[in-house]
Amino acid sequence: MVHLRPTTDDGAQHVGFVVARSVGGAVVRNRVRRRLRNVVVEQHDTWPTGVDVVVRALPPAAEATYADLARDFSSAFSAAGRRAKARAVGL
Repeated sequence: MVHLRPTTDDGAQHVGFVVARSVGGAVVRNRVRRRLRNVVVEQHDTWPTGVDVVVRALPPAAEATYADLARDFSSAFSAAGRRAKARAVGL
C-alpha cells in the first residue's frame, strides 16, 4: 500500500517504510525493507517532485520476490497518484 501527500518544503522527495511484525520476524522485516528501499531507488526518478511517500508492507510481502515487490509497488504508486489527482480536482 502506498500513500502520497504533497510536501510543504523545498520539493524534496521523502520516503517512509512501515513493515509491521505481522510481516514476520526481524530478519524477514529487514529483508522486505531492504528490497523495498532498492525498488524506490530504482523508480524515484519518475516521481513528481514535492511528494512524500509512505510504503506499508503487508504480510504477503514476506514471501514475495524482488520482481513481485517492484511490480506491486509500481501498481500501488500509480493508483495512489490517480487518487491524489482525483482529490485535487474535487472528485
